[in-house]
Amino acid sequence: MNTKTRFSKFQDQSTIHLDRFDKRRFSYIYQNSKSMKKMSTVFEGFEYLLGDIWGSLYKMNLVLKEEVPEHLERNQAFMDRIMSDPAFDSHRSSTKLDELLSAIGTMKFGEEVQKWTKQQAEENERMKELIEQIQQMRENHKNGSKEEQIKPLMSALNYEIKVTLADPKNGFTKAMEQAIASTKDVKENVDRLIGGPGNREAELKKVPLRDQLLLAETLSNNRKLKDIAEWAGRMKTIARKKQKTKYKESIDRNGITVGSDIERLLASELAQYMHPATKLDFARRLSERETFIYDKQGKERLGKGAIILCLDQSGSMKNLDSQAKGFALALMWIAKRQKRDFAYIPFSNLAKTTVFPKGKITVPEMTKMATEFLDGGTNFQKPLQHALKVIDQSRFKYADIIFITDGDSIVKKEFIDQFNKMKRKKGFNVLSLVLGNKHYEKYVEPFSNRIVSIKGLMDENSFEAFEI
Repeated sequence: MNTKTRFSKFQDQSTIHLDRFDKRRFSYIYQNSKSMKKMSTVFEGFEYLLGDIWGSLYKMNLVLKEEVPEHLERNQAFMDRIMSDPAFDSHRSSTKLDELLSAIGTMKFGEEVQKWTKQQAEENERMKELIEQIQQMRENHKNGSKEEQIKPLMSALNYEIKVTLADPKNGFTKAMEQAIASTKDVKENVDRLIGGPGNREAELKKVPLRDQLLLAETLSNNRKLKDIAEWAGRMKTIARKKQKTKYKESIDRNGITVGSDIERLLASELAQYMHPATKLDFARRLSERETFIYDKQGKERLGKGAIILCLDQSGSMKNLDSQAKGFALALMWIAKRQKRDFAYIPFSNLAKTTVFPKGKITVPEMTKMATEFLDGGTNFQKPLQHALKVIDQSRFKYADIIFITDGDSIVKKEFIDQFNKMKRKKGFNVLSLVLGNKHYEKYVEPFSNRIVSIKGLMDENSFEAFEI
């Protein structure tokens, strides 16, 4: 039975009251969730239990049906136990009307129910025996055995599960606590990867729900991506502080100009607006763009070129890879804020380029970026050649190259001359962050505007890159 057919009668297969909208939304989520489809094989009707769990997390008003068909009694027992848990009731305050959080919660609660059921079947001989008999009967059913023969066994199994769920020492409370903690953890990491500090939910809304679900599922199964998310969260917070400081210093440096930008009005102009005697004069000057405002331009340039990250991925950088990817995502977040293309150039003894227009990255691209590592030796010239191509193809000048390495490589003089000639022509800058050995600075000096030695990417000096 395909998904569309199965869920056309989903409302009739639920143990809580669901309306058409609830049924339709969960059908969409289920169709876009590989994890949920896989879990549906746990026992017959498990997909309907997942729908009940989603509804219990998402709906504002939650009501458990008093009577259900016999084949749904097991689901009803699970839902009664879940909904009576105080921690679950508290958790619902954050999941109600939140499709993504409810979907993640459904995955995590479903996983814990699956684990709990398997554990109970291993520890409870009667339950184990009934499950095995039912499975055997299912196999026989393919060869002509009647479904009526299975019903008594299903009834006995449902009863056994009800009795087990009623036992306060059955471990179900701990399983629910784990589901709640895992839900929060995955949602936080989705926010860290997609959004920036201070506007995570706004950024998240721009991403299709199916992509949010894909990222949530990937985070659940990919430890590397989870580590990168945690680093990205820290790095973006630091990047935001650096950008705010830069903006403030820009205003302080450049003082005052005239215009009509209300957000940049001087306090004295606001006072003019508040006073009845000067309010009309203020309105006239504002309409004629003659009010005094802070000048925010500073060193900012309109039409800036790409932010280009040349990231060493030789073998010696492997232990720093998750941290480096978090650093890259923080730079990408800055590019997105500044509406600049972001070029990611990982290199070892070879190099490759991926350009993210205006700093935007899709979930599949993010997953690919997280899982790839070049390994091998070190060649500086190849990433610099790639960077020149990006700059040459850009219609803007003033690109910024961040070059990160922990190694050494001699670049040919002919190429250095060509590179520096292009630097003067296009007006771009190169900031090189040299990890570990200060001795390696001499290898990046020929093509760098500024060199900073750092102990690691959480070194305070490395955050200079976030001031671009």
